[in-house]
Amino acid sequence: MKTIFLVIVLFVVLAAILIYIVRIVPQAESYVIERLGAYHTTWSTGPHVLIPFIDRVANKVTLKEIVKDFAPQPVITKDNVTMQIDTVVYFQITDPKLYTYGVVGPITAIENLTATTLRNLIGELELDQTLTSRDIINTKMRAILDEATDPWGIKVGRVEVKNIIPPRDIQEAMEKQMRAERERREAILRAEGDKRSAILTAEGEKEAMVLRATAKKEAMIAEAQGEAEATLKRYEAQAKGIQMIKEADPSSAYLTLKGLETYAQIADGKATKLVVPSNLQDMASILTSAESFLHSDGKE
Repeated sequence: MKTIFLVIVLFVVLAAILIYIVRIVPQAESYVIERLGAYHTTWSTGPHVLIPFIDRVANKVTLKEIVKDFAPQPVITKDNVTMQIDTVVYFQITDPKLYTYGVVGPITAIENLTATTLRNLIGELELDQTLTSRDIINTKMRAILDEATDPWGIKVGRVEVKNIIPPRDIQEAMEKQMRAERERREAILRAEGDKRSAILTAEGEKEAMVLRATAKKEAMIAEAQGEAEATLKRYEAQAKGIQMIKEADPSSAYLTLKGLETYAQIADGKATKLVVPSNLQDMASILTSAESFLHSDGKE
C-alpha cells in the first residue's frame, strides 16, 4: 500500500517538474530567458526546455502592435492659449531584449515622451495653426518618438492627435465665428439664387415675346400670301374669260345685248342712281337690227 502511494507521489512530482521545465511559447510572443541572473537567450514560438533553479523567464513580450490612448495633456500654444490634447500611439516591440533591459517601465516612458514632445511642437504653433495642422503634428511626433524609442526595441508606427479641447471662452468665440460664417454663406447662396431666378424669368419673358412676335409675323405673312394668291387667281380667271371671249370673236350686236343685260341688273331697283348712256338710241337701233336679223333667219 505504501509502495503504491510512493509511486503516485513520485509520478506527480515528475509531472510537475516536466511541466515546469518544458515551456511552450505561443504565437506572436517571445520569452526573455535569464541564466543565473544574466541574459541568456530569447525564446520564439514553440516548445523549449527550462533548466530548474538555473534558468528563469525574465519577461514575456507580445510582438503584436500595441495601441495606447494617453490621457489629455495641458499644452500652451505660441499665442499663450492653454488647451487639452490627448494622443493615441501605435507601436510594436521589435527587440524583446532591448524592451526588457532598455528602460524601466516602457509604457510610462512612452507616455511621458509623448507629452513632452507634444508640448514642444504645440509651443511653436498658434491656436489656428494647431487646429488646422493635425497631419503635420502627427508626422513630426511619429518621427521623434520612433527615433527616441529605437534603443528600447520599440517601433512607433503611427501617432494620432485624438482631441484638441481649447478653453471655454475660445470655444464660444469659435462657435460665433463659425455661425457668422455660415450665415454669410447662406446670404450669398440666397442672393445668387435670387439673381439666377431673376435672370431665368427675364430670359423666359424675352423668349416668350420673341415667340409671339415670330408667330404674329408668320400669321401676317401667311395672310398676305393667301390674299395675293386669291387676287392672282381672280385676275387669272378674268384674263382667261377675256381670252375666251376674244377667241370666240363675238359680234357687235351680242356685245350690245350683254351691255343691256348689265344695265338691267343695275336697274333692278336696288341701286339709288341709274346712269343712262348717251348713245342709248344707237343701241336701240342696233338691237332692232339684231331682232330683224334673227326673224329673217327663222323664216328661212
